Amino acid sequence: MQDPRVSILIPFKNTAHFLSECLDSILEQTYSNWEVLAVNDHSEDGSLDLLTVYAQKDSRIKVFNHENHGIITALRTAYKNSSGDFITRMDSDDIMKPNRLEVMVKSLIENGKGHVAIGKVKYFSERGISNGYERYEAWLNELTEVGENYNEIYKECVIPSPCWMTYKKDLDTSGAFEPDRYPEDYDLTFRFYEKGLKVIPCNEILHLWRDYDSRTSRTSEHYAQNYFLEIKLYYFLRLDYDKNRPLVLWGAGFKGKTIAKSLLENEIDFIWLCDNPQKIGKNIYGKELVHFKTLKDIESPQSIISVANEQAQKEIKGFFKGINQQSMHDYFFFC
Repeated sequence: MQDPRVSILIPFKNTAHFLSECLDSILEQTYSNWEVLAVNDHSEDGSLDLLTVYAQKDSRIKVFNHENHGIITALRTAYKNSSGDFITRMDSDDIMKPNRLEVMVKSLIENGKGHVAIGKVKYFSERGISNGYERYEAWLNELTEVGENYNEIYKECVIPSPCWMTYKKDLDTSGAFEPDRYPEDYDLTFRFYEKGLKVIPCNEILHLWRDYDSRTSRTSEHYAQNYFLEIKLYYFLRLDYDKNRPLVLWGAGFKGKTIAKSLLENEIDFIWLCDNPQKIGKNIYGKELVHFKTLKDIESPQSIISVANEQAQKEIKGFFKGINQQSMHDYFFFC
């Protein structure tokens, strides 16, 4: 395939302050066979006017309005109007490194269908990056460098939403933007995982991810913690849960309780473990919490770990290693 066209899908809403940097970074790409499908999600600032000016200067940039609201419907509108062989997303407040499209296209051509190309990311902000985002960036880039992103898919979104590319056919096979589940990027990542799209390792920073107080992932209810937990449990029960094995839930904090409620609502039986002496033996939602060492006496369990503390997670991994249990088969970290 020689110089395939890349369709860049960009939903936008009230990002006029950042749009020029975003669009200029696309115009400056070393790979030139691309089209931008930019969809206005009811902007109330100068975003639409600014994009219209860019579209008048470069025919590769196309602008659309849509009657619905939200990123998912905007992505559907963009995708419906795309004509590319390869599809990628871009956030309207971020910046592409100049070689991003070139690196991803080359990776997909070399590896063929059934793959998703991704790149390392770097957060930037006028006020500086929080420790939490620094840790997430380092964790995500470490996985990306070796292409082992799916190994920790139940922790957080392991494919950065504005920095992936895949064949159009593979995106269609994965359901594209049809589901209404939020966070939409995490949901798509699970569908890539479900359909067996292999992640192509990358050791280059290809995307600059902007952080600021009013960005959608900080302000929209669709990116609240409970939405992430719902998606994790939905896909675990669908893809990795073995009904013939005892299910174990480890941890009784906010996440553990949220997962427990959902399991009970779905009438799925489980054993609830805890290492907090103040909670062991107590009943929550009608389930008694038992000491974590009980796990040694359970035959062939599958465990969901909801413990967030990093040191505790290391100790838990050591515990599982000691009883010869394997990550992503016997136990799954949900945080």
